[in-house]
Amino acid sequence: MLAIRRINRGLLYVLLLLIACFYLIPVYVVLVTSFKTNTEVSLSQMWWLPHQWSLQALGAAWHALGPNFGNSFMLAIPATILASLFGSINGYALSKWKFKGANVVFFLILFGMFIPYQSVLIPLLKVLDLISLYNTIPGLILVHVVYGIPICTLIFRNFYASIPTDIIESAQIDGTGYWGIYRHIILPLSISGFVVAGIWEFTQVWNNFLFAVAVTNPPHQPVTVALVNIAGSQTVQFNEQMASALIASIPTLIVYIFLGKYFVRGLLAGSVKG
Repeated sequence: MLAIRRINRGLLYVLLLLIACFYLIPVYVVLVTSFKTNTEVSLSQMWWLPHQWSLQALGAAWHALGPNFGNSFMLAIPATILASLFGSINGYALSKWKFKGANVVFFLILFGMFIPYQSVLIPLLKVLDLISLYNTIPGLILVHVVYGIPICTLIFRNFYASIPTDIIESAQIDGTGYWGIYRHIILPLSISGFVVAGIWEFTQVWNNFLFAVAVTNPPHQPVTVALVNIAGSQTVQFNEQMASALIASIPTLIVYIFLGKYFVRGLLAGSVKG
């Protein structure tokens, strides 16, 4: 019986390994093509390793994307922090301070998750132009914060549901107020929640293209727009395009590599109440 279990487990690992290899095929193509010279790039040699490893494509890609990288960081970091903070405050109020109409407010906030970007694009541009934030990084930050609040509120509301209410009641008995409880009790317990919301929001903001191309013009556009501009050129340099895609994905990959385990812990932290 034990031998059969080991065989089944081994077969399962082999199957998972094959699925992972299949899933990583595009990543392999991007990597090897990024280090090839233009003369080596062809469909017949797509699977081959470079005969001569070259950084030429990576250098050209960085030269094209470099100025936009700063824009993306100036956009993604503040938008992630603000959306996570507002989501935390909303989740705290909706989970630990029950008030009349709280469920209706929560429903209305979540409703923002299901509004397609395209349906609000024209009114959004008119509003940004009216308040003089069109074609600016702060305007793009505002858009992503507004669209990030619903999902961050959902994450924190579920996360705070696992915090015992007795802690809040004890703090109230001691005379601690609404913001005092949030600052001294809720906020220190929210690290896992901020990791989950931060990873989610940072990835969404960094990879977003529609708002970036609609709200900003050069030289204020983020890296995703510059990446599409490279892909849409008249002469197709596949090694430079692959290198550009690789460079543009590095920040989100780093975030998941170093914070991935905390992301899973944060998701599980709010799964059980009590």
